[in-house]
This record gives sequence, structure tokens and C-alpha cells, in this order.
Amino acid sequence: MANEWVKVELYGNNNDGQPVRYACADTDSFSKGQLMALVDPRVASLAVGATNIAYAGVASMDKESGDGATSISCWTQGIFEVVASGAIRAGDLIRGVSENVVASCSAGTTVIGRCLEAAADAETVNVRLNL
Repeated sequence: MANEWVKVELYGNNNDGQPVRYACADTDSFSKGQLMALVDPRVASLAVGATNIAYAGVASMDKESGDGATSISCWTQGIFEVVASGAIRAGDLIRGVSENVVASCSAGTTVIGRCLEAAADAETVNVRLNL
């Protein structure tokens, strides 16, 4: 997958990104740094850019299809390098959009954090993930 989130600084009790463990299917395949959606009941799946979905966090590990693993850990707190979709002002609240990129929030979208610097379209910037 393209545009994976790259960790800069993790927050939480042990500076570990405050990971949360979610179930996933053995047939799923994820890359470390992918933005993940939360699917009921407590299952992580690829976030595909819907405008108002719940987010599980950022995958903290790779998961290969058929590897026998049925759970994945997702970071929920930290600063990450992320690609911007459209212009974003420093301090803007952000939302996830397709292919692991972020955009400024509009009405009715789920906030996942804040942009820490101004961004032009397709620019890589630091964002604060706060789930």
C-alpha cells in the first residue's frame, strides 16, 4: 500500500503509541503504518476513505495473509509523517481519506488529529494522531 504513516514520536504511558489490540482475519494483509478502520465487533480493517467511519489507529506491524495471526495492534497516540490531500493549514483538524492520506476536516467527518504544519497538496507533513 502507498503513503504509509511514518512514526516520528509515540505518546502514551510508555511512549509506545498507546496501542490497542484488535481482531482481524487470517486472510487480511496490512502494512505497518496503514490507517485502520474500526469495524464491529472490535475488528480492525483497512480504512478506505469513507467520510464518517470510526478509526482503530495506525497499524504498528505488518500482517501477511495466511500467516495465522488473527489480531493486530494499532497505535492511537503520536506524531506521524503523513501525505496531505489538498492544502491544510497548521493547526487544522484532520480526517483520513483514501490511500492513507489526510485532509482538513469538513462538517460531518471524523476527526483523527491535528496538522502540526502547513501543507500543500501531496506534501508530507507532521500530524498529531489523537484517537
